[in-house]
Amino acid sequence: MDVRSQVSMVFHLDKCIGCHTCSIACKNIWTDRKGAEYMWWNNVETKPGTGYPTRWEDQEKYKGGWQNYKGKLTLKSTGKGKIVFNIFHNPNMPSMDDYYEPWTYDYQNLFNAPEGSDQPTARPISMVTGEHINVESGPNWDDDLSGSPVYAEKDPNLEGLSEVERNQLSAIERLVFFYFPRICNHCLNPGCVAACPSGALYKRGEDGIVLIDQNRCRAWRACVAACPYKKTFYNWQTGKSEKCILCFPRLETGQAPACFHSCVGRIRYLGVLLYDADKIAETANLPDDQLVDAHRDMILDPHDPNVISQAKENGIDDQVIDSAQKSPVYKFVKEWKIALPPHIEYRTLPMLFYVPPMSPVMASSHDDMVDHTSDDFFHDIEDSRIPLQFLANLFSAGKTGKVRYALRKQKAVRWYRRAVTVGDITMETAEKMLAEADTTVEEAEQIYRLTSLCTFKDRFVIPPMHREQAIEMMKDPHEHKAETGFGFVKSPQRGL
Repeated sequence: MDVRSQVSMVFHLDKCIGCHTCSIACKNIWTDRKGAEYMWWNNVETKPGTGYPTRWEDQEKYKGGWQNYKGKLTLKSTGKGKIVFNIFHNPNMPSMDDYYEPWTYDYQNLFNAPEGSDQPTARPISMVTGEHINVESGPNWDDDLSGSPVYAEKDPNLEGLSEVERNQLSAIERLVFFYFPRICNHCLNPGCVAACPSGALYKRGEDGIVLIDQNRCRAWRACVAACPYKKTFYNWQTGKSEKCILCFPRLETGQAPACFHSCVGRIRYLGVLLYDADKIAETANLPDDQLVDAHRDMILDPHDPNVISQAKENGIDDQVIDSAQKSPVYKFVKEWKIALPPHIEYRTLPMLFYVPPMSPVMASSHDDMVDHTSDDFFHDIEDSRIPLQFLANLFSAGKTGKVRYALRKQKAVRWYRRAVTVGDITMETAEKMLAEADTTVEEAEQIYRLTSLCTFKDRFVIPPMHREQAIEMMKDPHEHKAETGFGFVKSPQRGL
């Protein structure tokens, strides 16, 4: 058992209000500069929808992630037989049309226009060419357009749905959508790290954050093609690749990442997990229907004395182990099992998990009365506006059982709290629902409190980073101390 620690995240989709505050916070801190105009390390998509870049989930087009080829795990985008031919041009990379051409506005025509009978406007100008353009797409271009045949009907997650279900999603009385915020997943088996020919991408040993060494990057852009979530970007100004760094300078000072800190809906949770690195290759090679359980099995119990002993032998500090024991991510993923990884079938083993959203039930009307009656407590999960298969394609490799389990438990907690606070549901009924949803009153109270009454300290259990221990392996800590705060000693430049 090779015990390691990983900073991990949970996004509770039932709480996301689609305000994009997280995206703007990230944009203003990290990518508000030349060459990074089109980069959105954090973005919020509408599902069903095509996302950003367009149809990023279509791996027949982009060839991202890993595949099990003749019993061996290989990258879809590159390999020994492809790297020489694709080293200067990768045919599966997103183009500017898949992202969007970033623009600003010609404000002088608005502010300095002479008096006249027409209304002056600020025309959009390309931030790449400086020419006037007609804006045709953007990072959240399909925001709230759940019924659009241009966007919603082209969502790759609709695969496997019947024609009736597809048509129902576009029917006026059934229109439904939810928000899907995305950042880099900081995967356990990152395709971007494996694909990089120059070794510029690396996963920090002490916390698992995936970063790019700007001085080693040679602009091969293999990382862009290999990442199935398309969260690695190419900076056309510096000639280097960039990606979400999980605000590690903030984490090292005990602060939550900017997108987490600014989240209005309080949907974001961050904590550290202990996992068995020996199981990575074995887990990534399993069939799709076994991936979710195997991924969970890699996460170790931080209260287990044997795990604690092995963690200490691997140099994991007592304070990190203590943080793992208090981690909200561990509760959502391992204890309650209501948080699921996005597109586990890509086999990168993401460490960002999502609590799937509830959706309104399709009720029937009789004699001007709306009828919700059913012999099954959980009928509305099966009959909800968002088909279970759609959510399963997104969060559990197409297997509806995992999603059904998470939604049933969420609903049981809601009914239990309604019995406690409103009283129109008997406690006997609520307890039966909890039992059928594989939970207890005690667990329901814990889920309710961490979901609804959570504070900053509850949502963000940030482990001490102990960067001084990592620095000691490279140079004298006093030398490093004198160098911090100055950014690049030599700024990244094109070429060698």
